[in-house]
Amino acid sequence: MVLAKNGNGAGRRRATGLVVLAEVAAVLLVGGAALVAALTGEPEPAAGPTATVTPAPTTPAAQADGTAPVIRPGRPGESAEVLRPDQISPGTGPTPNAADVRFVRMMIPHHEQALAMAALAPQRAGSAAVIAIADRIRAVQQPEVEVLRSWLRDRGLDPGSAEHGGHDARTRHGMQSPEAIAALAAATGTDFDRRFVEMMTEHHEGAIQMAQEVLTSGVDPQIRELARNIAFEQAVEIGRMREALGLPTR
Repeated sequence: MVLAKNGNGAGRRRATGLVVLAEVAAVLLVGGAALVAALTGEPEPAAGPTATVTPAPTTPAAQADGTAPVIRPGRPGESAEVLRPDQISPGTGPTPNAADVRFVRMMIPHHEQALAMAALAPQRAGSAAVIAIADRIRAVQQPEVEVLRSWLRDRGLDPGSAEHGGHDARTRHGMQSPEAIAALAAATGTDFDRRFVEMMTEHHEGAIQMAQEVLTSGVDPQIRELARNIAFEQAVEIGRMREALGLPTR
């Protein structure tokens, strides 16, 4: 009888030990889950059935469409901005008129000549201020050329026009003659600085005149905003160029 009692007591102790071990294991599992959640920043899994999360549908605008980015010039004093095509909403303004198209077709070669002149400055200018002005011209006007070309492409218009094909047209609105460009390319130091400021000032004044013309007669909102930016930026640059040579501002 004593042996039987002892045997039963040992069995109960073993059963009790197993229960305690199971409880300890459960505590360790819960504590481990909490520790993992604390280290990873993820919430502790909730008891009960797991909720099903349905991913949001992907819209076509969020997918890459393979087209080139669009460069939009900044407002006066701001840098240009590179945008994806899906970030540009189609225009809802009035249909562009002849004045808008004429301005765009003439401003493209006008800007391109200014870019060619500015590209000469780093190797030929004698003044750091003139080099800085030339760098600014390149940074602003190259994106504007891309915008103007894109504007024509979007409307199925050819960039060419008889209006800037003749010799008289090439020397209007501040456009410089091939002879003047060749003389600038041959100059260095202070001679280059003087020629550059004189020629670019005349060039900028022609662009301001073109901008004023389209602001008077044009109707396209994008072109009118661009024309205002051009008039402002180039008026400011005329003052900077004259200051670079110690000339009084106009």
